[in-house]
Amino acid sequence: MKRVYVYVNKDNKHGKIVAVEDTFEDFKRKLSRLFRLTLENFKLYSNDCEIEDVEVIRDDDKIYLCLDSDEEKDCDIVISSMQDMTVSDRTAAHVERAVSDWITLNVGGKHFTTSRATLLGKEPLSMLARMFADDKNVYLMNPSAVDSTGAYLIDRSPEYFEPILNYLRHGNVILDKHMNPRGVLEEAVFYGIDSMIPQLNKLIEESHNSSGSNQALTRMDVVRSIVMTSTSLELRFQGVNLSGADLNRLDLRYINFKYACLSRCNLSGANLSHCCLERADLSHANLEGAQLLGVKALCANMEGANLKSCNMEDPVGSRAVMEGVNLKGANLEGSNMSGVNLRVATLKNANLQNCDLRAAVLAGADLECCDLSGSDLHEANLRGANLKDAAFELMLTPLHMSQTIR
Repeated sequence: MKRVYVYVNKDNKHGKIVAVEDTFEDFKRKLSRLFRLTLENFKLYSNDCEIEDVEVIRDDDKIYLCLDSDEEKDCDIVISSMQDMTVSDRTAAHVERAVSDWITLNVGGKHFTTSRATLLGKEPLSMLARMFADDKNVYLMNPSAVDSTGAYLIDRSPEYFEPILNYLRHGNVILDKHMNPRGVLEEAVFYGIDSMIPQLNKLIEESHNSSGSNQALTRMDVVRSIVMTSTSLELRFQGVNLSGADLNRLDLRYINFKYACLSRCNLSGANLSHCCLERADLSHANLEGAQLLGVKALCANMEGANLKSCNMEDPVGSRAVMEGVNLKGANLEGSNMSGVNLRVATLKNANLQNCDLRAAVLAGADLECCDLSGSDLHEANLRGANLKDAAFELMLTPLHMSQTIR
């Protein structure tokens, strides 16, 4: 409901704040009761014009009552008082605010400074435009409260407001890669930025199609996640698609890659110590020279992977767990695999030449056609292992029968 400030004449320093009724007759009857006037003996004026319909009255208008009498001077006095209103009246609570060309908004605690032309130009019917549009230097819609700096408070997300403000500036919807277009759409609807909505719907559809194809993350995505995550927190890439990503020489220690797709990834020289690679797909990945101390790779798929010259021996004593891993056709030549747990692993046709397999657990492993030439199998557990057609030339230590008894 609209409210107005009503004065009888210039002598009344303090008028009355009155709610406007639905009809002009009801509104006039209310004024007659409040000011104790005869209904037929006064008229309503605003800006030197007589009011005869409540529809022309705006919120926070100033209305003056002109008293009818045998002498016309009473009305002249009231009209004259309107023309002589001075700046001193601004000390009253109903003072009109001058519209500034520059406006500062406090959106969710973050300040944005922009011009009034920006807020009005592209979407003149939006909420922001109506808040700061002016009619004879008066706001058409009351702006919100202000903070201690004079910025207008808006209780909405500052993150999603920034692209909306930029759209009002240049007319293009530009979103950061990691910004959800659905969030921006909700804010555009709230502010009434209608012309922005079709573009946002298109971005949402494209985002949905992209996520449906499970687009792989890039090296930059991984680096950004590492930088933004505290060292005291666990970084998780569970089930994430990183296929084909170039992650060489990155420090990836303690990251959870469970069920992740790392197929054909370049992880050469990377530090994967104490990572969780359980059931991860590392098929045909390049891990040459990688650090795999204490890695947990239970049932991981490393078929055809290059693990040449990898290091799995932890001086502290924690052992790499690769139980049930698929290393079919993998290249582990020259790797340090001392103490590694490869129980029931598949190493068929794998290249294990010159590997350090001291105290390694290979019980039940499939080593068919595996090349173990020059490897050190001292105290290795080969009980129940399938050694059909495996090559053992130039072994550093003799293979005891007790190690291969089923």
